[in-house]
Amino acid sequence: QVQVVESGGGSVQPGGSLRLSCVASGTVFSANHMAWYRQTPGKERELVARVWGGATDYADSVRGRFTISRANAKNTVGLQMNSLKPEDTAVYFCSQIIRGHTYWGQGTQVTVSS
Repeated sequence: QVQVVESGGGSVQPGGSLRLSCVASGTVFSANHMAWYRQTPGKERELVARVWGGATDYADSVRGRFTISRANAKNTVGLQMNSLKPEDTAVYFCSQIIRGHTYWGQGTQVTVSS
């Protein structure tokens, strides 16, 4: 049973930084696509950043402020978030695609407020 767990959320003032981490356990296979999404009440979940192979991609709203990276540990991905804005407030979800199946974490809350 694959489990995806996010960590690192919290509250920060505008302009601050947070780092999220995500680990998928319960499998011997490696994820070939890892991504971060976010969702606010009443809105659809939106893609924030993704990494696959040697490529990365970002939403326009976070490009230049957020950095997604794969860690050396298997099925571990991080999201460094700098220069945070109030509009970045959301629940952030990690997804990992492993052997064609997409697995989601439960989400971690990020709140940016003064």
